[in-house]
Amino acid sequence: MSIACCIPVLECVYCLACARWAWKRCLHTGSHDSDSWGLATADEFKPVPHLCRLILSVYEDDLEQPQWAPPGGYGINPQWVHHRRSYEHTEGHAPPYLVYVDHENHDVVLAIRGMNMVKESDYAVLLDNRLGERQLDGGYVHNGLLEAAEWVFESECETLKEILNQHSNYRLTFAGHSLGSGVAALLAMVAVQNRARLRNLERQRIRCFAFAPARCVSLNLAVRMIFCHEQPLLWRTFSNPFFVCHAYCA
Repeated sequence: MSIACCIPVLECVYCLACARWAWKRCLHTGSHDSDSWGLATADEFKPVPHLCRLILSVYEDDLEQPQWAPPGGYGINPQWVHHRRSYEHTEGHAPPYLVYVDHENHDVVLAIRGMNMVKESDYAVLLDNRLGERQLDGGYVHNGLLEAAEWVFESECETLKEILNQHSNYRLTFAGHSLGSGVAALLAMVAVQNRARLRNLERQRIRCFAFAPARCVSLNLAVRMIFCHEQPLLWRTFSNPFFVCHAYCA
């Protein structure tokens, strides 16, 4: 009799626990993960607006006559765009991107656009993953995003090497948003592992800015990417987190 009386109580406790979990899950945002992290300094944050506009420019069909430019324009020189790759060029292997030689900031930027909600190829990249399917550098990574990153690297490696040969003091920066940020993050790791193919570019000159990044690496690998010599390279700005990965941490 006493056991039977306890069953409704246990059911209520179980239901309340599930409801609490669902409530916290629905209210959880990416910024909660970085509540305890320090804010980026002004110098660290300085390239962010420029890179955001550069990523947005990938959405344009014609940079000479942009249709969706933000107030003040994209802040780039169309003549410095080395080349662009659309869905037709990538054949669904990766989202569209461009290579921009930023002479003002001494930077070679490969910027990748975010997910296109009407493109089946983007969904194919995103959904191509099973838990524990792919390993990289001692951790687990998203299979579809890694394959996209490897495809971009193989396609652009010689071009990037040629540009860096011409501008030996420039950095190499990968930047992306949403789906593109996952590709960019893994692309930075692939580039670090293949620095010999990039004229042995120093690790500290390879970096990645990932905005609203897709979760594409396991925790142990993410920690190694983010922290180097006890200096955090993942900062929280306002309510929106962005991810900065310097290659010497990979």
